[in-house]
Amino acid sequence: MNTEPLPHEKGFHVSWDQLHRDSRALAWRLDEKGPNDGSWSAVVAITRGGMAPAMIIARELDIRTVDTVSVKSYDHQDQTSAAILKSPDLDLLKDGTGVLVIDDLVDSGKTLELVRTVLPNAHYATVYAKPAGLPQVDSYITEVSQDTWIFFPWDMALQYVEPYRGK
Repeated sequence: MNTEPLPHEKGFHVSWDQLHRDSRALAWRLDEKGPNDGSWSAVVAITRGGMAPAMIIARELDIRTVDTVSVKSYDHQDQTSAAILKSPDLDLLKDGTGVLVIDDLVDSGKTLELVRTVLPNAHYATVYAKPAGLPQVDSYITEVSQDTWIFFPWDMALQYVEPYRGK
């Protein structure tokens, strides 16, 4: 009998309220840490998960220049094959100096590693982090184990759930 929990059984459920609180905490951690007399010149959200945290961080830190980078992983399980589908405005952002790149989660680190090839001097921040991805992230709020599955609010619907211990 296999007693290992399924991915959804070792879940970390994040509500909109929790995501907002954690994103604000990340903004506070980044406040006055930028290279331009403590300020940041722009925010780049990694779509799609980084968009909500990036919006909150841009608001909290009063950053008006916001862009996106879109990365497509071709094998969702190991994320070894990925490509940038949409680049940020490199004429504006240059090498990334003074730019915050924001994502919801760093898992394997492959997405951030790829984006670093485009914006090598940016500061990479995520709300949540798993151990395998920590070398690729500069700032984060909450670390979870590698085998924890994070359920973000945009992935969930309200419905009845059986108790963990059964009926």
